Amino acid sequence: MRWKGREGSKNIEDRRGQRMKRGAGVGIGGIIMALVAIFIFKQDPMQVIGGVMSGQGQKQVSSEPYRPSAQEQEVANFVSVVLRDTEVTWGNLFAQANARYKEPGLVLYSGATPTACGTGQSASGPFYCPGDQKIYLDLSFLNELQRMGASGDFALAYVIAHEVGHHIQTITGTSSKVRQMQARASKPQSNDLQVRMELQADCYAGVWAYHNEQRTRSLDRGDIEEALQAAASVGDDTIMKRAGIPPRKENFTHGTSEQRMQWFNQGLRSGDYNKCDTGI
Repeated sequence: MRWKGREGSKNIEDRRGQRMKRGAGVGIGGIIMALVAIFIFKQDPMQVIGGVMSGQGQKQVSSEPYRPSAQEQEVANFVSVVLRDTEVTWGNLFAQANARYKEPGLVLYSGATPTACGTGQSASGPFYCPGDQKIYLDLSFLNELQRMGASGDFALAYVIAHEVGHHIQTITGTSSKVRQMQARASKPQSNDLQVRMELQADCYAGVWAYHNEQRTRSLDRGDIEEALQAAASVGDDTIMKRAGIPPRKENFTHGTSEQRMQWFNQGLRSGDYNKCDTGI
């Protein structure tokens, strides 16, 4: 993706290098325990995430000035440009609908950081917190993404655009509607609603990719394949197989690899967010 020279977002908050006053990060063991809780004991994914991100009383404290490597800072600059691209795209689309787009924030952090949703941990991967309408990203996630078989700058762009999709669901009321429905639903029904939320966010990411390419003509050969591979690598069936857990549809919370690729393509080919109706 050709991105250098384009404007970055003003909504980036850099907390890299800051330490938590109390508490410790969650390692790979914590991830496995979370997967077991979700897929075997059928616990609510939102409750599990809340547990991983517990410790709301913890505070961020200053540390020595953080000095990222040149490579890491280049990735941070790329993230800023991608976020700005989403701001322009969704700002234009909202304006066409006679609405104003409220831009999300994006926090770069390392290890752990306080959020309105509890303590964010790098082990939980990138996430969006509706409480403060911010996306949280530890750049070490790139290593995990590569380990899962997804690499390239547009794979990361897809991840960011997906989280922005959750922000759109928040500011349009979709997220609140789904949470109310889940409160009255059975466990399998609640999981199905969550899958539909995630697939819609994938579709929104595709819509962004379509309009951003129309505006910037910045995609390189293979970029779309990078995004599709990233979508496939985080499918429920793929993650469960990797964890040694038999895939069971009733336990899915994000959709299969095929579904995630399908809905990203739906947004990419149509460029129409109205085509992102996943049945919510």
